[in-house]
Formats: sequence, C-alpha cells, structure tokens
Amino acid sequence: MVAELAGSPGHRRNGAATRGRLAAFAWLSVAAAVATIALKGLAYWLTGSVGLLSDALESFVNLAAAIVALIMIHVATRPPDEEHAYGYSKAEYFASGFEGALIFLAAVAIGVAAGQRLIAPAPLEQLGVGLAISAVAAILNLAVALILMHAGRRYNSIALEADGTHLMTDVWTSVGVIVALFAVLLTGWQWLDPLIAIAVAVNILWTGYRLLKRSALGLLDQALAPPQRAAIAQALARYQRDDLQFHALRTRQAAGRSFISVHVLVPGAWTVQRGHDLLEEIERELRAAVPGAAVFTHLEPIEDPTSFLDCELDR
Repeated sequence: MVAELAGSPGHRRNGAATRGRLAAFAWLSVAAAVATIALKGLAYWLTGSVGLLSDALESFVNLAAAIVALIMIHVATRPPDEEHAYGYSKAEYFASGFEGALIFLAAVAIGVAAGQRLIAPAPLEQLGVGLAISAVAAILNLAVALILMHAGRRYNSIALEADGTHLMTDVWTSVGVIVALFAVLLTGWQWLDPLIAIAVAVNILWTGYRLLKRSALGLLDQALAPPQRAAIAQALARYQRDDLQFHALRTRQAAGRSFISVHVLVPGAWTVQRGHDLLEEIERELRAAVPGAAVFTHLEPIEDPTSFLDCELDR
C-alpha cells in the first residue's frame, strides 16, 4: 500500500505554494549576498585588509550558493511525475554540495592572498571606517541567517538550512576579522591581518567539509535520524504480538521528504479487508510519528516461510 497518490491536484497545489515560499527566502539570500559584497568590498577598498578581502570573497560564495539554491528549490518542489515517481527533493543536495565546493575554492583563494601578505606586509588605512562598514554587513548577514535557518527547519529544506548555516559561519568570520583589525588598530601589529585571514580560510574549510558530507550522505539514501527511527519503533511496538509481526523496516531521507517502508505479517486466514484496514491504521500511526512521511507497507502471511525470505534488501 502507498500512503499518498503522487502528482494529485492537491499535492500539486501544495507543492506550488511551498515552492513560492521557499523561493522567497532564497531571493532574500541573494539580495543579502549582493548587499554584503558591496559593503565588504568597500571596506576592503578603503583599508587594503586581506582579512576584509577574505570576508568579501566568502560573500561571493554566498551569492553563488544562493542562486544555485534558488534554482534547486524550484526543481526540488516539483510534484512527482511518471519519470520521477518519488519526487525531485534530492535536487536540494546538489545546492548544498555546490556550496561546499565553492567554500573550498574560496578558502584556497583566501589562503593564497593571506600568505602573500604575511610574506610582504602592507600598512592598513582607514580602519575605523572599514570596521564600521564590516559590522553593518555582519549584522545584515546575522538577520538573514536566522531567517533562513528557521525557514529551513520549518519547511525541512536542506538548501535553505545549508545557506543559513553558511551565512552564520560568515557572521562569525566577520566578527573574527573585526576583532583582529581592531587589535591591529590598537597595537599596530600588521601581521595580525593575514593571520586572521588564514584562520578564516581554515574555518570555512570545515564548513565546506560538513556541507559536502551531508550532501553525500543524503545522495546515499541515509536513514532517518535516530529520534525519528525511535518514534517509528514505538508506533509499531503497539501492534506487535505473536500473530502480528514486522520486518524489512527501512527508512530514508531525501532532503525535505521522508520515506518509510515495512512488511506486516498477519495470519493467512485474515480477509483482504481486515488486512487492508490494519495497514491503513498502521500507516496513519507512522505518519503521525514522522509528519509528512511517505509510508509504504506490504502484507504477508505469517505462517508462510517465504514471507521471511525478503527481510534484506536483496532477496
């Protein structure tokens, strides 16, 4: 049995509404990236700080990632069709993976620029004005990051959540750069500027690694999170008895969609109607345990030995 009819009119209307809401958040991310590039670019132009340059380069990553997220969200929220019966939700992993790859490239560029400045230090100018501009950009990024992370959790969108997480990393990067440049302003130690830029590069490399890992695991059909699996086990345990058992329980997460499949073993003498009613009830319980999940159940006679031959993925 299948929990829902893919591509139904109601599903298409809900998908279009969700796509519109998610796209609005993605456009907000694009606008914020453009604004922070302008602000941080101005701060770098005024001061000549490679720390601020590294901050500005990361904002270019933000812009590219936001544009890709916007495209992938449009794809991911399409309703299922004949060619993609399980939907397009995995498209969001491409956005997350692309963002992780861009972060690696930005880190290399930052490291090269910082290394050159460490070897050949240069005086910084108008640090006060540059710091003020960078602080405004950091506050803007903080506000947008919180909005995107909240929206990502609310709509179960890995693309928005990844974008928000990266923006939050950008905020901490900006804070580190601002603190370092303020120290340069107080002490005159010019070497602090490239040093903090190298620290920024290492920090965003870690962020890029986590995004790539999450995308790879998602494309490999990773199981649902332990709390969700525990909720599923608890729901099934309420039905478990000698003449009613379960096996071949499998779960997977596909970005914003969750999938659950399980085989239900009942007495062979049951009527089709009785088995059908039980499966409907179990599916409702599983959807309550994991809201929004697509649930697939398969009925088997418990007395038949062949019913136990398909417990594994490969029979």
